[in-house]
Amino acid sequence: MKQEINIAFTLYEHMLFTSVTLPAEMLRAGEAYAKRHLGEKFIPLKLNWLAQRDTPIGNDLGMQLNPNGDLTLLAQQDYVIVPSIWRNPRPVVRKNSNIAKQLTLTWLQGGTIIGVGTGVCFLAESGLLNSHPATTHWHYAKQFERDYPDVDLKPDFFITQSERIYTVASLNALADVIVHLISQLYGLEAANHVQQNFSHEIRKPYEEQRYLEGAVDKHPDEQIAAIQFWMKHNFANEITLAEVAQQFDMSYRTFNRRFKAATGQTAADYLQVLRLESAKELLANSNLSLQDIAVSVGFSAQGLLTRIFKTRLQQTPSEYRKIVRKKLFS
Repeated sequence: MKQEINIAFTLYEHMLFTSVTLPAEMLRAGEAYAKRHLGEKFIPLKLNWLAQRDTPIGNDLGMQLNPNGDLTLLAQQDYVIVPSIWRNPRPVVRKNSNIAKQLTLTWLQGGTIIGVGTGVCFLAESGLLNSHPATTHWHYAKQFERDYPDVDLKPDFFITQSERIYTVASLNALADVIVHLISQLYGLEAANHVQQNFSHEIRKPYEEQRYLEGAVDKHPDEQIAAIQFWMKHNFANEITLAEVAQQFDMSYRTFNRRFKAATGQTAADYLQVLRLESAKELLANSNLSLQDIAVSVGFSAQGLLTRIFKTRLQQTPSEYRKIVRKKLFS
């Protein structure tokens, strides 16, 4: 088993400190939760602060961050977060040209890279984003487009994902990606715990916000992709998976096997998540009773909705509604 997960932040002058401190504290919170609940499956994080020189990086507020290694260590990292830059990014990018070169090595060694705001310019400089989607801070979108015409800029999206490269346009979007990352590292319970403690508003899940290269549900099994599309538009109806399989001319056994192979999850789980997300939306934004919500999203009864809520979110629908309503209307 892997001994630790290496996550590095690239440090440089004129960076936005919040795009370092916020994800670092969220990751530590997720790690602390996982340490209490995962037992032998727990893997600790090693946070690294990497810069061209070993001198402290300061800002106008008098705060400092101290590097604990140089940029040559980037290739050894599992994840690299490239923070945003205050004001015009061009001078900072020119002064720290080695970062782009080292990010290429990170990618080649199998690492995942998250670019934040104008810090995405370093990824563009490396060439890793050529012919791939990206986003950046709205104020510098036009400049980014001129400087990096080979990048498929998506200014209307706060998050883009191209395999192991993520770009985000804002701190809120960064927080959503970090919650997504924590769910991958430590599971949904840890991710939900961090989201509830760090988010001051209710946002859509990461999967609903991102621009995913290749499009959602894109995989080699076109028939399963068609089934996913159909399920997204019919999940609220009283359907059984056996009926879905029959409708698409498959045996139930073949349907289950191919769905799991294509998506990495069972069809039952996929359907349940579709219904659960719709229920969460109604709990936050409507005054419908729990029974009405359960029926309207495809659950046969309020009790089933409650049981699934407690299993997946460790809280009842009523508790969830109370929390989100307090955040939305306080």
